[in-house]
Amino acid sequence: MKVFINGKLYPKQEAKISVWDHGFLYGDGVFEGIRVYNNSIFKLDQHLKRLYNSAKVIELDIPYSYNELKEHLINTVKINLEEQKIENAYIRLVVSRGEGDLGLDPKKCKTPSVVIIVDKIQLYPKEYYEKGLKLIISSFRRPPADVLSPRIKSLNYLNNILAKIEANNSNAQEAVMLNPNGYITECTADNIFIVKDEVVKTPPPFVGILEGITRESVLEMCQELNIKHQEVILDIKDLLTADEVFITGTGAEIAPVTQINNQTFPIGNITRKITNYFPQFVKKHSTSVFAKV
Repeated sequence: MKVFINGKLYPKQEAKISVWDHGFLYGDGVFEGIRVYNNSIFKLDQHLKRLYNSAKVIELDIPYSYNELKEHLINTVKINLEEQKIENAYIRLVVSRGEGDLGLDPKKCKTPSVVIIVDKIQLYPKEYYEKGLKLIISSFRRPPADVLSPRIKSLNYLNNILAKIEANNSNAQEAVMLNPNGYITECTADNIFIVKDEVVKTPPPFVGILEGITRESVLEMCQELNIKHQEVILDIKDLLTADEVFITGTGAEIAPVTQINNQTFPIGNITRKITNYFPQFVKKHSTSVFAKV
């Protein structure tokens, strides 16, 4: 495995970042998780645009142009696919504030750090996609956007981790998080969808969610499959009285939910239809790493 760090490739054992990096000290940075399917990167441009937008909001200057970073990423993926002899992988692209001192001031960090890791991933065992996931409704709320916008994919995930610990303690795979007004937002690492009366519904961005790339893809697939769909405010009653529930994410892909707290759900026809269509959709929206940029 080769890891890209600030313009150079290092073997996994030699891939290191300074302990004075503000990404490590303060979670000061942004990242993207991206999938590789059959030697092609899924929705590469959408991921890179979101990365640059997140960086812009926190006034973090990525030290590469868009095309330069895209070229570095594709080259790093290509090298790792060949070396690891794989066709499917997960990319973790991280941009941190860079090395500074032990103080908080980001002005002390002269050059941001850019890291690209390419490795295999399996977020959930195969049986969960066949039998469904168990979720809980977390007691930890998503912070309001005027505190920390969930639309920024930052390195600060403590809020999510606390809810994930709560899920682990309940023997659940994920936790649904509410906003301060009690509306459904998302899970700790995934967006959430319900199906009610054959309409696919998911919370809108303004309630406090990350606008997931797979979430966006599901809405596009619904359009292509002529499935009615809405971005609409949802509360706990909507969730617990749904006909079907599923979650989406780069790592999770599209995973059915069969239990939330003590309420059970079937894996319904619409969930299956979207899941079965996903590989075809991926193929249409991927960039081959063995083609010219």
